[in-house]
Amino acid sequence: MTDRLPHTLRADARDNRDRILDAARALFATRGLDVPMREVARQAGVGPATLYRRFPTKRDLATEAFADQMRACQDIAEDGLADPDPWHGFRRVIERICALHAHDRGFTEAFMSAYPDAMDFAADRERTLRAVAALARRAKDAGRLRPDFALDDLILVLMANRGIQASSTAARAAASRRFAALVIQAFQASPDHAPLPPVARPA
Repeated sequence: MTDRLPHTLRADARDNRDRILDAARALFATRGLDVPMREVARQAGVGPATLYRRFPTKRDLATEAFADQMRACQDIAEDGLADPDPWHGFRRVIERICALHAHDRGFTEAFMSAYPDAMDFAADRERTLRAVAALARRAKDAGRLRPDFALDDLILVLMANRGIQASSTAARAAASRRFAALVIQAFQASPDHAPLPPVARPA
């Protein structure tokens, strides 16, 4: 019995950690980062002491909860940069990043420097933004991206995308797709007025 106890405790600790992260992701996605830590604990079915032992601050919790999304953001930017057609790559970055952020309000807040002192998160964010900046330079050199585009414009896009209100996740995603298409046309050096996705009624 005593030989098996440490293994059981480790399994329980892992289970608690997983439940805390699952609860945090669900709450942050729908309500943003203002959710109280005690509510995360209640949703996870653990006591506040257990939550704070694993994640002493909300910054620690958010950084871990959004690790997968941050890696996805990096992959999106790097995939765009690897595209031999820089304008196609840039368009896909806008579409995919808007789609990713449309599903998670909390991640958008965290990505936009909510926790600048979370060094790993900040470094990952800067790496993503550097890749987008390099892709934007290539698209400008190709004459496809308007020359006055600035990286801050991407942050404005994410801020506006975060503001989409919808009655369901599907409606929010549909509205985000149309918004991304409008943004891409606005960024294009010579807009071709390609057909937009269907109109989505956000609420």
